[in-house]
Amino acid sequence: MTLRLDAAIRALRVAAYRIPTDAPEADGTFAWDATTLVVVELDAAGETGLGYTYADASLVRLIEGHFRERIEGEDAFAIGQINERLWASVRNLGRSGLAACAISAVDCALWDLKARLLGLPLVRLLDARRDRLAVYGSGGFTNYDDARLREQFSRWVHDDGCQWVKMKIGADPVRDAQRIRSARETIGEAGLFIDANGAHTPRSAIAFAHRVADQQVGWFEEPVSSDDLAGLREVREALGGSGQAMEVAAGEYAYTPDDFRRFVEHGAVDVLQADLTRCGGVTGFLQAAAVCEAFHLDLSAHCAPALHLHVCCAAPRFRHQEWFHDHVRLESMLFEGAPQLKNGYITPDLTRPGHGLRLREAVARRYAV
Repeated sequence: MTLRLDAAIRALRVAAYRIPTDAPEADGTFAWDATTLVVVELDAAGETGLGYTYADASLVRLIEGHFRERIEGEDAFAIGQINERLWASVRNLGRSGLAACAISAVDCALWDLKARLLGLPLVRLLDARRDRLAVYGSGGFTNYDDARLREQFSRWVHDDGCQWVKMKIGADPVRDAQRIRSARETIGEAGLFIDANGAHTPRSAIAFAHRVADQQVGWFEEPVSSDDLAGLREVREALGGSGQAMEVAAGEYAYTPDDFRRFVEHGAVDVLQADLTRCGGVTGFLQAAAVCEAFHLDLSAHCAPALHLHVCCAAPRFRHQEWFHDHVRLESMLFEGAPQLKNGYITPDLTRPGHGLRLREAVARRYAV
């Protein structure tokens, strides 16, 4: 292997794509019919690194106008230095939210570029702890009728071998209880997760959890807003004290290491979630994993399975990856090298350098914003 000493980043490109869902979707607090993907590409020494985030098309202007001068010309191997400059530059813009998502896309592109310059799969560069990831099927939207819910969950469990599935709740507690019973009948002994997307209060979340206790729900994701750390702890303590084997999970809206630290210091979760498209990319995801290791908590990855695959194979205390219906469909459509689900697992392709993804430009162009 020849080390490329001249690894200055020569060009940055960024574009946004808005892809309609295959049908209208809703959870306990929101409804949508399209997903926006912002893609960043970085060139150095004849290689191109790719990263992306699920956010808003406004990030294109932020990355082009605010980040370009802090990235182009810099050493592609100096990821830490570039990161520090980017985080410092958004201090007065607000680090969390859109700015963090923009940095996440850039960071993922930087790590992909570094691995490609070294001729390595990203998981080899990061030091693999496992060679494949268990996934859970995630969908079961609140606007699905029972027939569609059953079809989706049956396929994931009985055809694709998923050990767990997750469904959205929170729009109608009475109907939710019936939907959960329908899901349990469909999946048999497989694990069942529910996600309220913050739709409940602590009191109503606890009452609902007791109501469906006989359906062996394995975890309750965001029973209350993830901003309500005291409320999450209240739900967690109530469920733990009742003897129910129902864990509380949250963390998908954590953007910085301090956000993750606060979750665990407040005793708010049994399982911490992280999303590298929001929390600072590969660098931020590994920081979240370090927090989990320090506090003896398991980590689960939120959405974006194609982009998470390599870093999750390197993360300590990792439990599973979300196989989110929208993102699986979109990533398979837009990227060469997107992982395929087999017997409940996805596996990195070690014959491809970096994270192995390449944008299908002709397909993506149809959805350009």
